[in-house]
Parts: sequence; structure tokens; C-alpha cells
Amino acid sequence: MGEKENESDWEDVLSQVNCEIISFSKNDLIDAFVLSESSMFVSKRRWILKTCGTTTPLKCLSQLIKLASLNGYKIITDLFYSRKNFIRPEAQVTPHKGFTEEVSYLDTLFPNGRSYCLGSMNLECWYLYTFSRSDMKLSPGHMINEGVESDPDQTIEILMQNLDQNAMSVFNKKNILSASDATSMSGIDKILPNMHIDDFLFDPCGYSMNGINEKGEYMTIHITPENLFSYVSFETNVAMTNYRNLINQVINTFKPGKFIVTIFANKCSLAYETMKELEVEYSKESHWKRTDMQCCNFPSYNLLFAQYSYNGKNNCSI
Repeated sequence: MGEKENESDWEDVLSQVNCEIISFSKNDLIDAFVLSESSMFVSKRRWILKTCGTTTPLKCLSQLIKLASLNGYKIITDLFYSRKNFIRPEAQVTPHKGFTEEVSYLDTLFPNGRSYCLGSMNLECWYLYTFSRSDMKLSPGHMINEGVESDPDQTIEILMQNLDQNAMSVFNKKNILSASDATSMSGIDKILPNMHIDDFLFDPCGYSMNGINEKGEYMTIHITPENLFSYVSFETNVAMTNYRNLINQVINTFKPGKFIVTIFANKCSLAYETMKELEVEYSKESHWKRTDMQCCNFPSYNLLFAQYSYNGKNNCSI
């Protein structure tokens, strides 16, 4: 996005989502917002919004496109909308009462969009809606992700559940004094050490952080530590030739009982070929049992989806 928009513009967009800006950091390549319900990242080639709870992210499309048009953005290249199946679907509101409703809403804006369900529909699954057409002109309701397809691009997301309660205890204000203390005591600052971190500890519990570096790469973590529905999400677009070490570092930090990994990579990315590393079944000594794996090929990107559950071994690596 350009330099014309300001905080009030983003507040107008986010008012449609039912969340607010808590904190803001930036460098020459990327703006990062910690929100009351997760995070937003803005750069010249993309716009990313991550939300949780009962937010309504799809409702902000028209306002977003109005803002984009004012900044001279006329072409959409790729759209990705994804989420894990809801823990409490009955709590959601329109247009997020179910994936079918979300798809119907998006189809009115993207006539050639496609929807997918990866994983087990009656257990744990991950939904994806995608659209790709590099020559499409921007019109009301279209999300934007203007970029050059030849630029390397990749994203890894790790969604964790049933977290270790000792690991979660540092994200509760009765046990810790500040967000920076939670960041250092948990080891979050060591996952990708070159990130400039903007963190926030909620009252009475809960944690969010954004990290950005001088390359314009980002990292974001959001934590719900309560025992009955503990959940941690991790995401970054840092380029790596092999993500296994990063995955191991993340899961050893939070110690989940089960987790999902998704990796997107375009053909120019270092990760495009090395995603195959995760397709290999791990040894019987592994701490984790892979319960599902699927791969998809899109016009510009490949996607790998893998799901793991704890198998009781002492080795903490996949």
C-alpha cells in the first residue's frame, strides 16, 4: 500500500471487523499492527489480516478496496482466505457462520474463486478459499495482494492446540509482569532472533506479538493460554531452504498436544522444492505421529498441509 493512508483509515477498515489497533511498528518495507483480535501487516505488495474470536474479517472488503483505490491500486494477483475449523461455530456471526456461507459471500466477489477443505471434515480440518488472476481489474469488494509473481514468496503457519500448561503459565498476568518478560521467558525472542518485536500481554491472560525485520519479513504469534481451550498460532514469511528446524523450535517452545502445519510457496521461493522434505514419513522414534498430509498445486503457488499428534515418545522433534 502507499503512504497516503493513516491510522484513522485503518480504524475505519477494522471497525467492520470488530477489532481495534493496540500497537504499531514499522520500517521502510512493512507496517505491523497488533490488534485486539490478532494482527495486520501492510506492505507495498500485500495486505494481511489475521483475526480470532467472533470477528468478521470478510466484512471489511468494500472499505479496504475503497482505501486501495485512493492509493492507486488497480490489479489483484492472488487472494487467500483460510482458517481452521471453529472450536465454537455456534458463536460466529454472518458471514462466518460456516465455511459454506463464507464461500457464498466470496463467490459474489470472485466469480472464479475456488474453495478447499484439507484434513478430516468430521475431525480437524483447515479451510481455504483462493483466487488468482493477474490481469483482473480492481472493483468494489476485491481484496488486494498486488505483487510481482517472479518475486520469491512463502508463508508457513503452525496452529497448535492442547498446549503444555507450564509453557502457558507465562502468558497470564498473575504470573508475569510484562509482555517483554513473557517474550523472553517463553523463548519467543529466540525463534527468529533478528526480528524487532512488538508484544502485548492481555488482562487477565493472553498474548500477541508481531516481529518485523529489515528485509520486510514478518513473524506473528497469538496465544490463548486457558487450559480448556489453549491455542497458539505462529506464522512467518521468512525464506528458508528447510522448515523442519523452525517447526521443531516452535513446538518445543509451546509443547502442544497436536498441531497443523501449512506452507505456501511460489515457484521462485527457496521453499518450493524443500517442502518435499515434510512429505517424508518420520522415524518410529519421533515424538509426533503424522495423522494427515495433503498437497495442492495452484497457478502460482504450491501448498502443503500436514497434521501431527503427540505419540508419547521422549524425542521432541518431528
